[in-house]
Amino acid sequence: EQRDTVPSGAEPPRSGAERPGPIRSGAPRSGSKTRSHPERCPQFRSKDPVPSGAVPPRSGAETRSHPEQSPPPPRAEPPDLAVMPGKEPDGDPELAQATPAAEPAEARAAEAVPASPAEGALQPEPQHPPPSCPLHLAVGDVNDNSVSLTWKAPEQASSAGLDGYLVECCKDGTADWVAANKELFLSTRYTIRNLTSGDRLQIRVKAVNAGGMSVPAVLEQPVVIREILGTIRVPRHLRQTYIRPAGEAVNLLIPFQGKPRPQVSWSKDGQPLDPKRVTVRSGDRDTIFFIRKAERSDSGQYQLSVKIDRLEDKATIDIRVIEQPGPPENLKLVDVWGFNVALEWSPPKDNGNAALKGYMVQKSDRKSGQWFTVLERCPRPSCTVSDLIIGNSYSFRVFSENACGHSATAAFTTELAHIRKPEIAYKPEKYSGWDFSEPPKFTQPLADRSTTRGYNTQLFCCVRAFPKPKIIWLKNQTEIREDPKYIAVINEGVCSLEIRKPSPFDGGVYTCKAVNPLGEASVDCRLDVKEPIPKGSAYSAVPWFSKALSTPHDHVARTVVM
Repeated sequence: EQRDTVPSGAEPPRSGAERPGPIRSGAPRSGSKTRSHPERCPQFRSKDPVPSGAVPPRSGAETRSHPEQSPPPPRAEPPDLAVMPGKEPDGDPELAQATPAAEPAEARAAEAVPASPAEGALQPEPQHPPPSCPLHLAVGDVNDNSVSLTWKAPEQASSAGLDGYLVECCKDGTADWVAANKELFLSTRYTIRNLTSGDRLQIRVKAVNAGGMSVPAVLEQPVVIREILGTIRVPRHLRQTYIRPAGEAVNLLIPFQGKPRPQVSWSKDGQPLDPKRVTVRSGDRDTIFFIRKAERSDSGQYQLSVKIDRLEDKATIDIRVIEQPGPPENLKLVDVWGFNVALEWSPPKDNGNAALKGYMVQKSDRKSGQWFTVLERCPRPSCTVSDLIIGNSYSFRVFSENACGHSATAAFTTELAHIRKPEIAYKPEKYSGWDFSEPPKFTQPLADRSTTRGYNTQLFCCVRAFPKPKIIWLKNQTEIREDPKYIAVINEGVCSLEIRKPSPFDGGVYTCKAVNPLGEASVDCRLDVKEPIPKGSAYSAVPWFSKALSTPHDHVARTVVM
């Protein structure tokens, strides 16, 4: 009984659109013979050793992959296509003598028709460009065994989008980059853990998509993995003088860093705090400074100290408690003249522990007794009050003002200011007035217009005259009277006539006449009203040119160019 054999490189028949697979290192060499199992491989039950549609064997170790099988992983060793799984090549000498029976099959395979164009020409898959470099890579936090990173997404990620980011690190001075994350992630924050204290690391981040990896974003300086000891982070609003009104609570939260837990202490001007006035509560990461009801005596400089063994960090916080200032002193009425009064005073003795913003001056007349503010935040201790009413008597008061508000009381004048009527005889001066009289004169004449039937139109002209002239509109030397079709308006010498929905009957010569006692003037223009060209007519597709020629010796001519 003759066994079915498969010559070297021969394969079962495949469809014309099947693509060749990659070259495998485990493929059988040319000339090797394998033994197939007839029950498991029914395609080999034919008497011919090689099917008629077999593809000629390829040189070297190149083979084809089955179209229904998915490609193996990149690093996995592919199975030997010439040997069935679980079977070893048969070393039977009878099989070795079957080579002459396989020669006709090899000859027929060599004479087989070449692969069709669909099989030989591989369609290139669309290529996606790799993304751009991630932006603004920075270190967020560092401790003795981890470092936190932040960055921003790249500007360009192509249409394929981002698959994620890859974080790599290596020791400073080496080029052995090691991936910190096993899987890609899309977050722009990452913490590298389980680091060795004291190492200097170079860190970079890459963006990954279907087109590949981007240019890495690298930190400018290596990161030292070390423990941060005793660092006080003073909030920005506490780096300047902290101002609070008297009677309000003072509640300050100041964070710090330290490991192990540092020793926190407070003092005021070098002296320990009074526990009856100040409450301090410290934790592992922050300390709380609290005063329930602030007083001016609580103002001063407070020192915060964070100490770990021999390392110590200090911060100074300046607290100022303010209150309302005292009233001004020695308010005097310096002078009274015409409708004006001059006042003068001295600054208050107590400014409320804050710089003065100014003074507020108020007046009160003797008749009404009501107070009215005349000046706010006057910067100087003197002022002049004007626009007083003749015949009234006035009293004045002044408040001081700081960041906490106005003073509780005011300084008053001890005497009244009487505004007397001056005894002045008015003698009008004699002068010759300028004569602006002139006859009407049109500075802007009417202009000829052409309009379409049914569309409102306006005629404009400008006239100058004094006294104000009377405007008369005429159509074909006939005065236009109260006709609702016409609206005549004159404004600051600009004359306009609006013709509402004109028709061909409204065309003609329009005249504007201006008349005053010194004379008269007139201007005229011609108005042409055209019929609209109906849509879809034979003339709507060709241009129409119409021009009216009006001279003393010519008549109106219309030219139509077809």
